[in-house]
Amino acid sequence: MNQAAKKKYRHMDGIGPYDIPLEDYDMSQREPFQNNTFWSFFDRMRQEDPIHYCKDSKFGPFWSVTKFKDIVEVENKPDIYSSEPTIAFLDPNEDFNVPMFIAMDEPKHGVQRRTVQGAVDPRNLAGMESLIRERVCNILDDLPIYETIDWVDKVSIELTGQMLATILDFPQEHRRKLTYWSDVATAVPGPMSIVSSYEESRKILMEECVPAFFNLWQKKKNSPPETSLISMLAHAEETSRMTEENPMEFLGNLILLIVGGNDTTRNSVSGSVLFLNENPKEYDKLRENHGLVNTMVPEIIRYQTPLTHMRRTATKDTILGGKQIHRGDKVILWFVSGNRDEEAIDKPYEFIIDRKNPRYHLSFGFGIHRCMGNRLAEMQLRIVWEEILKRFHKIEVMGEPQRVYSNLIKGYSDLPVRLIPA
Repeated sequence: MNQAAKKKYRHMDGIGPYDIPLEDYDMSQREPFQNNTFWSFFDRMRQEDPIHYCKDSKFGPFWSVTKFKDIVEVENKPDIYSSEPTIAFLDPNEDFNVPMFIAMDEPKHGVQRRTVQGAVDPRNLAGMESLIRERVCNILDDLPIYETIDWVDKVSIELTGQMLATILDFPQEHRRKLTYWSDVATAVPGPMSIVSSYEESRKILMEECVPAFFNLWQKKKNSPPETSLISMLAHAEETSRMTEENPMEFLGNLILLIVGGNDTTRNSVSGSVLFLNENPKEYDKLRENHGLVNTMVPEIIRYQTPLTHMRRTATKDTILGGKQIHRGDKVILWFVSGNRDEEAIDKPYEFIIDRKNPRYHLSFGFGIHRCMGNRLAEMQLRIVWEEILKRFHKIEVMGEPQRVYSNLIKGYSDLPVRLIPA
């Protein structure tokens, strides 16, 4: 390939899936995700090369796992496909390694996960429903009618910020800091980003996020145990000395809880409005039968797929889909592709709010690392739409959404809408 050709599709932008050889696909690029042009590349990979090897990327070589069944196979073999040292393309920086339990293997992963899982168990969630509904109602009732607003800022971010502050017992008046730190932690440095370098990200997290949560940790540790996540970590035997013994692990788990509590719900709340506008017959169906909210919610999460992928690292030589995987190889599980796999999901490119078996998707992962907050995310999204339908005939999208510059977070930074009352 000549240099002109390389430069032309270095970012796989402005080209189609058959404009370049399959062997030259590099799905680690961010531009196709920001421009929403990545779908057809995964379609071709699923058809022709479902376990695809990229030999040259800015992150080094990696395997792309694109089909539903192969992703599930990898997720079910954590002894062969490790979550360590990271779930991201980029290897950890030796000077700034922030371990988190989602990027740990057993037994440590299970110990830390079980410590905080109680905060989102069914009994605790049942007690939170009335609070979530109250806050959703307050947010929706404050919105102006017939005026163009940014749905992402006014609703999606506001709701998830309030709920994340509640779960962490973080001061509500500072809830937007949680959203900001989440964005910083997942940001790709550059001209279109909120940070210009990874060093800037590190500085913000170490100088702002860590001190705030260290103070909260000390407060919770010196108080009786509660059901907030920080209190659970501060009082559990396995994690109570985390701030003293492994402060970077403390930061890593904070980032995990903040990002995990923010991105799925936030981007699904935004995406749901977009999908119903793109599929007006489904919107009509929902207006006629509000009970369809229950099946629509998991369909929204499948269709959105807020987290595009996770990485695993092979612990030994193995075979996957007929391909030889070597010890140490990066293996990328493309949830966003698996959720459009025609062999696993009927009419996967259609948004169907009364889909049979709507929870059959990969948006929450699979196996031991399945998202522990999945029911909370579903509950928030359900309540949002139950209350929307009481108030508004339509949330009308007034312009193109702005998507985030990321190959990991499939989300929105802006969605202009207008509210039409019921």
